[in-house]
Amino acid sequence: MFKTVTRKCLHGLAFMCVTTLPLSASAESQHGMVKIASPHDVATTLDRMESKLKEKGMTIFTRIDHAAGASKAGEVLRPTQLLIFGNPKVGTPLMQCKQSIALDLPQKALSWKDEEGQVWLAYNDPAYIAERHQLKDCMQATKKVSGALAKFSSFATAPSQ
Repeated sequence: MFKTVTRKCLHGLAFMCVTTLPLSASAESQHGMVKIASPHDVATTLDRMESKLKEKGMTIFTRIDHAAGASKAGEVLRPTQLLIFGNPKVGTPLMQCKQSIALDLPQKALSWKDEEGQVWLAYNDPAYIAERHQLKDCMQATKKVSGALAKFSSFATAPSQ
């Protein structure tokens, strides 16, 4: 179910390194975002993600229904929901490496229905965040976060049995 995708990330300012990160076979990563097609509706996709995160001891900070907010403003938006979650045991060591990463933490997962009716699940690629904040001494933690997010998102987007 996983394939290994090789990505280049800036490791410090002086040289490039290659890291391998597990991604679901249907996942794509570009512009710092991992995006996966989901066979479920938006709410179910995030329900599945949330249940897996809770099962693994993650804190769910909030869930934002952007379509409901748009409706309250008299606007129309296709289903779009954002889940904000984290774990201080994981985030704190990253912030100890470089406090600016707190700008990108806690982690977020976004699910939306596009104009063709396809539902997507996306999250910020931890390798991209590490590059952005120059986390040269925390690559092991970044790999751990990448692997966990790939597993959580694969569960959320897997067809129901």
